[in-house]
Formats: sequence, structure tokens, C-alpha cells
Amino acid sequence: DFTMTSTLQQTKNAVTLRGSAAIISEFFNYGINSILYQRGIYPPESFTRKQEYGLTLLVSTDDAVNKFLGDVLGQIQDWLVLRKVKKLVVVLNSVETKEVLERWEFKIENETAEGGKVVEEAVKDEKKIKSEIRDVIRQITASVTFLPLLDCLCSFDILIYTHSDTEVPTQWGESDPCYITNSEEVKLRSFSTAVHKVEAAVSYKADL
Repeated sequence: DFTMTSTLQQTKNAVTLRGSAAIISEFFNYGINSILYQRGIYPPESFTRKQEYGLTLLVSTDDAVNKFLGDVLGQIQDWLVLRKVKKLVVVLNSVETKEVLERWEFKIENETAEGGKVVEEAVKDEKKIKSEIRDVIRQITASVTFLPLLDCLCSFDILIYTHSDTEVPTQWGESDPCYITNSEEVKLRSFSTAVHKVEAAVSYKADL
């Protein structure tokens, strides 16, 4: 009887590679939407409220934004399963001058077991994962207190760093890293699904 419940509990909290990819892709959806809202890239009335991770989050209702994010995140999810993604970067740049003003970087690492072997499946309480993600999203929201005001019209782009042997769809173009000249970086929290670890940071132009 006892072993039965213990196995059930383990199955419920089992995180597979595919499951981990889905958790991270969902986090990126909410995280990127939070950045777009907090940094005023789109008007506040084009967002709607949604409850997730025990937070009230704002997500875009703009069809073009949602289609773009859906395509990008679907691709990322596939690449995470293949362990091809090194990091995702959200770049905010001035529409007029094309200058990069902010760079939100999410580094993705494979969790490894003893002997350096990558973890294919792990056990971690879903509540614990969501609580770690909640802390990262809270930090994204709070970052407006120290980030310089973006007082020009800005657009956003998403860069994905993949391993060199990745087959890239034709509609994706090569990009330069979009670094910021004279930047400051603030490291944010990280979270782990026990299969992947995601570390967040934001860099911004220091002399606006």
C-alpha cells in the first residue's frame, strides 16, 4: 500500500525531457509577454490579464504578436527536446535608430547527474518549479524600478542561440548578437525543471 502511493507521487512529479521543454516554452511565453508589457513595447490596452504561477500576468491580445510568439516558442520547444538551444535573447531596440537598448538573456543549461551525464528524466515537485518561475517573473516585473526609461518607440526581436549542427528553418535568418555599447548587466534569478536550468539576466544601456 505504502509503496503504491510513493510510486504514484513520483510519477506525478516526474519531469521528462519533453515535459521540461513544455514548462520552459510556457515560461518564455509569459516572461516575454511580461517584458513587452512592462517595457511599454505595445500599448497597455492590447494586453489581457491571466492567472498563472499564482500571479496575475499580462499577455498580448495582438494577433500578429501571438502568431510570432507561437511560431518562435513552438520551434524552441522542439529544439529543447533535441537539446539544441543554448539561450534565448529578447532584444529591445529603437525603431528610429535601430540601436539596441535592452537585452534580456535566458541561458539554458542541461542538468547533469554524477559523471556529467545529462539528465533525461527527473523528479521535482511541480509546485516547486512553479514557485521558482514565479520568482523570476516577479523580478522581470520589478526590474522597471532600475531600468532606464525607454522614451522612444521600440520594437522587439528574439534571438535563439543554437548548437552549430542545428537545422534551421528557412524563414529564420542569421543575426549578429545585438550587444549594447556601454552596457550594465543585472543577473536575475534562475529556475530548474531538474532536466534543464534557465538563468536570466538583463543588460541595458548605461548612459541614456
